[in-house]
This record gives sequence, C-alpha cells and structure tokens, in this order.
Amino acid sequence: MMNKSLRATLIAASLSLLGAAQAWAQVEVSQAWVRATVANQKATGAFLQLKAKSDSRLVEVRSSVAGIVEVHEMKMEGSTMKMRAVDGLDLPAGKNVELKPGGYHIMLMDLKKALPAGEQVDLSLVFENRDKKRETVDIKAQAQAGTKPAAAAGHDAHKH
Repeated sequence: MMNKSLRATLIAASLSLLGAAQAWAQVEVSQAWVRATVANQKATGAFLQLKAKSDSRLVEVRSSVAGIVEVHEMKMEGSTMKMRAVDGLDLPAGKNVELKPGGYHIMLMDLKKALPAGEQVDLSLVFENRDKKRETVDIKAQAQAGTKPAAAAGHDAHKH
C-alpha cells in the first residue's frame, strides 16, 4: 500500500506534467465548427480560430471522416471568387487567424459519411514553428447548419 506522502508527491508530479504539456502547446484553437452535410454530399468546410504564441505555420490537417483534408484559400480574382489549396497558413505570434467561410478554411473532401448537425468531427491540426519542430493538436468540431457557429449566429440575431 502506498503511503500518503508518496501518493501526494505522485499526484503533484502528475499535475505538474499535465500543466507543462498544456503550456507547451504553442497554438490555441477556439470556435471550431464544421458545416453540416446531407446524405451523399462529398465535401464540406471546417472553420476555427488560431492564435500562436510564437510565429508558426499550420502545415497539415487530418480527419477520420474524410479521405482528403486540405487548407484552402478563397479570394477574389477580378470579378470571380477562386478557391485553391495552400501548402500552409502562416500564424504570426500573438495574432488571431480566423479560418472562416469566404476566406481561409479547411476542406474535408471524399467524406466517408454524412455529418448531420450535432455530429462531433475529429480534426488533427499539425503546426510547425520556425525551428521546423512540429506539434499536433487534436480537437473535436461540432457540425452545424448554416454559415456561422451557433454562438455567433445567436448573437447576431440580437438587436443592439
């Protein structure tokens, strides 16, 4: 049987390691959501906000629900909106970078199943810092109908 002092030391050490792991994460991910799909739809977008502690780059995204996952950019070229895959997305230190409809976003293609509203979608985001050291952050993003996350959509409905 473990004595109380040893148990307290092990718990303190475990909590310390947990804090160190969280502190090591160089990119904060928030407001992640995926546009819900209907049966037989083969692609959708994922959207989120990123904030890096130091200059970093989003270099890869993976998900078990899609055969192909890419970071895309949408922008106007003349009078035409164009969408294209990019090899990465720069994340300047301390600045919020929003992946949103009509801008940078994550494309989930060759979907393996429909993603109805409420479904939790796993995303693995791979970041690279200036020293080429990589970090993977695994998140869950909720599938939602519409073009804005539920919280934002609800807020926009209010009159101020």
